[in-house]
Amino acid sequence: MTFAHRDATEKGIMKADHSFESRAPRRNERLRQRAAWMYFVEEMTQSAIADALGVGRVTVVRMLAEARALGEVRIALARGHAEIGGLEASLCVTYGLEEALVAPLSLRDADATAPIGAVLGEYLSSLLRNDMKIGLGWGRTLNRSLEHLRERSLRGLNVISLVGGVTHFAQDNPAEFPSAFARAFNAECYLIPSPALVDSPETKIALIERCGLGAVYGFARALDAVVVSVGSLGPEATISRYEVIGEADRRALGTLGAVGEMLCNVYDHDGRVLDHPLNQRVMSVPLEAVCAAPIRVLAAGGQHKLSAIEGAIRLLRPTALVTDEFAARALTKIPV
Repeated sequence: MTFAHRDATEKGIMKADHSFESRAPRRNERLRQRAAWMYFVEEMTQSAIADALGVGRVTVVRMLAEARALGEVRIALARGHAEIGGLEASLCVTYGLEEALVAPLSLRDADATAPIGAVLGEYLSSLLRNDMKIGLGWGRTLNRSLEHLRERSLRGLNVISLVGGVTHFAQDNPAEFPSAFARAFNAECYLIPSPALVDSPETKIALIERCGLGAVYGFARALDAVVVSVGSLGPEATISRYEVIGEADRRALGTLGAVGEMLCNVYDHDGRVLDHPLNQRVMSVPLEAVCAAPIRVLAAGGQHKLSAIEGAIRLLRPTALVTDEFAARALTKIPV
């Protein structure tokens, strides 16, 4: 096909689509925004988007160009349709949330990390104010929110890491989230410079009382907001991949009914932190202080984390939940 022929063909397609838009502008707008979400957030190929939406690849190319031209490559617009709003309302009613934010996800088994991170970044950008104290966990989901933050300077913003870090990593350090977040807003940052899990309760006490961490722990007892994610206890979990806990501990915790971890504290389906030696060695701000923050944001999704999310909701009693649409359906028992 020559360029001239292709140009004429595309003009013909656009003209035909234009007459369709005049009859159904809202449907066309939602389709365009969904295509933009799939491409820019879920990182799907144009061919995969065409197959998922039941349109031609040329139509996908045109919709993406229109989304850019109209300034629609934004999370709030991409999420703005009735089905997502219904899921968010159901989550609020089911779990007593003040807010729920659901990230569109094209396939049930797709990795929900990037879509949830995108929605979370947009939400946190709107949430932050001058003179706030915000406590942050870490992990892949929270890290993916960084590229979607609206960076600016906020006077008096203080960022506090809620848990220690990892001792080694291959590429990205998941524990760097609090410091990277603080840089985005020119904020002060307070870290817990220790492994997330130490060798004994005595070591933990010594680090807090004799190594300068007491001030950080004290500062974290008067937080305005906290943002955390949760992990499952399977081999794909962050604490497993970074060898925070070993295989033997994971299996032992499973026999006690463990379903997930929050800030490396392991809990059961009812949201009870397990009475296990591992939990006594975690270098995290006490969960009582985390749960006492007026604003409590939980960001997690994926089918493999459903039990962990349910337990975390009972433990944290979040004011806001950020998850993906398939997890939202499962959590509210709404069929796909």
